[in-house]
Amino acid sequence: MEEKLGHGTRAAHSGDQPDRFFGAVSPPIFEASLFTYPDFDALGAGLRRERGTYVYTRVSNPTIELAEAKLAALEEAEAALFFSSGMAAISSVILAHVKQGDHVVCVRSAYGVTRALLNGWLPKFGVTTSYVDGKDPQAVREAIRPETRVIYLESPTSLTFELQDIEQIAMYARQSGVVTMVDNSWAGPIFQRPLALGADYSIHTASKYIGGHSDVVAGAVLGSSEAIDRLRQSERSILGGVIGPFEAWLCLRGMRTLPLRLRRHEASSLAVAAHLESHPKVRRVIHPGLSSHPQHALAARQTTGSGGLFAIELDTDLAGVRRFTNALKHFLIGISWGGFESLVFPAGAFQGKAADPGSAPLPVGHVRLFVGLEDIEDLTADLDQALKHI
Repeated sequence: MEEKLGHGTRAAHSGDQPDRFFGAVSPPIFEASLFTYPDFDALGAGLRRERGTYVYTRVSNPTIELAEAKLAALEEAEAALFFSSGMAAISSVILAHVKQGDHVVCVRSAYGVTRALLNGWLPKFGVTTSYVDGKDPQAVREAIRPETRVIYLESPTSLTFELQDIEQIAMYARQSGVVTMVDNSWAGPIFQRPLALGADYSIHTASKYIGGHSDVVAGAVLGSSEAIDRLRQSERSILGGVIGPFEAWLCLRGMRTLPLRLRRHEASSLAVAAHLESHPKVRRVIHPGLSSHPQHALAARQTTGSGGLFAIELDTDLAGVRRFTNALKHFLIGISWGGFESLVFPAGAFQGKAADPGSAPLPVGHVRLFVGLEDIEDLTADLDQALKHI
């Protein structure tokens, strides 16, 4: 771990081993499923999984390990593990810590597919989940039972942008012998370090900022060397959710420019959000980086930046949301985020049911925006002309 180096230097060089690959500044892609051995003793070393030996890419691969080393350096974690998708990462790390009869505490408004895992799949194996208002650390503490094994957070949540006090909740979890997991996709490894705040695991949908070009599906989990090694040998290997070598190489490429891209996303989104705050057809702007956000002080305390994703609430009905969305030219309609392109997702129009268990439905005018790498002036002009349609 290279704590004295800045993020830009770590992104450019950490984890790279040019001497190992004939001086190649960009490492090769080991697009191999199988690794063979020159003799009996070498095979034994491989089967014992000694350092620097490889057997089968489902277990380990040089390209994947390079990506993992770079991500761990960026978030200043002991170790990282890449998966074939964000949900492969989330499912594997949760399954690593629960068994029949166990209980999970999950923050409301967590990613919908995460809730589908907790609500639809884990009950089949006798694992139950309680949902809490993560804005209140005491509510999380009170939800812990003797059989609780996991507290699952997402800070901020990627639809309603609610934060949790990671440090406070992690302290309560440790007192009860419970593992804390944080979906850190919104802030990314540059702007938030859940492990430094006391969490046991930091999880990323690497398809977002880490890949950065909307051309890879991947996930990652960071934690202690011991915990990540257990996850590598057990859940990732057994369930088979390993990332492919080419996809790992794309994540390597994305991480080299990650600090620069995140700062651009942050600056542009704050400018766009501030512009929209004064617009008469926008009821409110929900951006943790703005002083108007009710948890801005917490965001300032536990993050160092805010990325490009936020939401607005339009002062209109469903027809107005439709006209606004269709009128946009530079904000493409899509449900993901984290790439180079700006996106719009009319979440309130398509999530009429509660965004989280036990809560009120989203307002129909709730629209999520992702500010990409385009020029700010073009994006604000696009939003202004689209808002005229409502």
